[in-house]
Amino acid sequence: MREKIILVCAECLSRNYTTKKNKLNNTERMEIKKFCPRCGKHTIHRETK
Repeated sequence: MREKIILVCAECLSRNYTTKKNKLNNTERMEIKKFCPRCGKHTIHRETK
């Protein structure tokens, strides 16, 4: 039931990370604070559609 999702930086909109998520347990979009190599700092990364 795990599906692959793409995480996008909220500031520069670059697609930096991919991860897996169980869509049955977590129905909302995932938000994680991760390092963005393009911005050079830690920013919020959100799940794309």
